[in-house]
Amino acid sequence: MTDLRFPDAQTLADLRTFVARAKSLDDAGAIRLQAHGTTLAAYVGVLPGTGLLGQGTVLGLRAMPLAEPAEADVTVLLGAVTDRLARMPVGADPVLGVPPSEVHPPWAALAPPRSGWERVGAVDAETVGALAEQGIREVAQGSPPGAGAQAVAALRTRVWGRATTTTPPFPTGGAFAAYVLGFCPPGATATLFAHGRWTRLSTPAGHVLMR
Repeated sequence: MTDLRFPDAQTLADLRTFVARAKSLDDAGAIRLQAHGTTLAAYVGVLPGTGLLGQGTVLGLRAMPLAEPAEADVTVLLGAVTDRLARMPVGADPVLGVPPSEVHPPWAALAPPRSGWERVGAVDAETVGALAEQGIREVAQGSPPGAGAQAVAALRTRVWGRATTTTPPFPTGGAFAAYVLGFCPPGATATLFAHGRWTRLSTPAGHVLMR
């Protein structure tokens, strides 16, 4: 089992918050913990993609420092991480033992590029939030009681796959991910990058990767 040692309790608390937000979207969801040296990249799936290329996939990424070098690349259930964090005594060393049981959601097989991104524009946090809230309302209003799972899934795909009217445009699902994961606090600016099939929306709080 790999241990991830964080520099302080606040950094571990940031991971706890990130996991809780992701779990609110999908109680049975997963998190990919990719540690290399003294950096941890934590990925979560926000919206599933379709087809062999995963078109429409939206991921959330939070990068955080580690106090000691570690090497790991595992995908585990969010609930397993939550359970371990909940069992940590108050004042304990900020160390997370990675859960041993791995899972294999389709999005974890995708490999967003780490370099070679091209900056293509920026959008303010208020605009990102407004886009997300509009989409949430649209999904809620179009999903009346009794609506079948297939119909709801199709509606979500249409709403979150639609391009925004911003310059440059990006999938509305990216705004949704940034909003629900807390990546766009008031006053922040989200910078947009592109690389092949991928688009990235980045703020100091985290990154959203869209395919």
